Amino acid sequence: MIRPLLLSLALLAGGAHAACPPVPQAPTTDQATRWAAQAPDRGLLWRISRDGRSSYLYGSLHLGKADWAYPGPALRAAWDATEVLAVELDPADVGPVLAAMGQAEPLKPALARRVDAQAKAVCLPEGLLGALPTMLQLSTLMLMEARRDGFDVAFGQDLMLLARAKAEGRPVQSLETVQEQMAALEPTAGELGTVVEGTLKQLQRGQVRAPMRKLADAWSRGDLKTLADYPRWCACADTAAERAWLKRINDDRNVLLAGRIAALHGAGQRLLVAVGALHMSGPQALPRLLAAEGFSVEAVWPSK
Repeated sequence: MIRPLLLSLALLAGGAHAACPPVPQAPTTDQATRWAAQAPDRGLLWRISRDGRSSYLYGSLHLGKADWAYPGPALRAAWDATEVLAVELDPADVGPVLAAMGQAEPLKPALARRVDAQAKAVCLPEGLLGALPTMLQLSTLMLMEARRDGFDVAFGQDLMLLARAKAEGRPVQSLETVQEQMAALEPTAGELGTVVEGTLKQLQRGQVRAPMRKLADAWSRGDLKTLADYPRWCACADTAAERAWLKRINDDRNVLLAGRIAALHGAGQRLLVAVGALHMSGPQALPRLLAAEGFSVEAVWPSK
């Protein structure tokens, strides 16, 4: 989702108190050199071919561990074979648009107080989350909890690819607008209370970290079967409102994403497309939709 904004907010959090999630540490030069040289493949990678040329579809994870932020051999080869990076959203598009959009519908006071208490528990400065749409507030809190297991958005491979593209002057294409992503991310008025309540219960009961560890482990092994079962074990789809919201932020966005990937490829661009790995599973899985668009879809890693 809107990771760069969440990253900038999370980095404002303190880390001195014992209960605070640890602040991520940048690797040393020696660590970065060693990890880059030894990086295995992680995630999911397909070659998608049409019109006499190939692009690549990469199922990324929007957070990672410090030594995960480096491409493995298959992803490096895909980078070398392409000329444009396509991502859900270019970070450069985010801040100004969100500021112009203004705040979403405020939470009821009781829920807002619980969000504030959870922010205090993870050492975020008072009032920091208040200007954000509700689900970005909750996403920030969940990402702060992930730090306790060594995960951080700064180490997600999609951010790594964006940084490399900027350094090399490679064009970056957004597959969505901020408005489109926010429209999908925010629950409807009828869903909002149930979705927020469910997420707060997970946070307050310490039930966020285990599913996040399972998600990260499945992603790192390229385990598409476990990823496809995410709604069964995430503890985030236990009610009809939660299931409807999860479907909208994942499956329902895939039709638009597939159409824009097809259009960019059809314009003659050889793309490396980095999209969250959960978009690669289910009846609306991106590989399936791209095959319906006339692409030949071949698994590169893990290979069949």
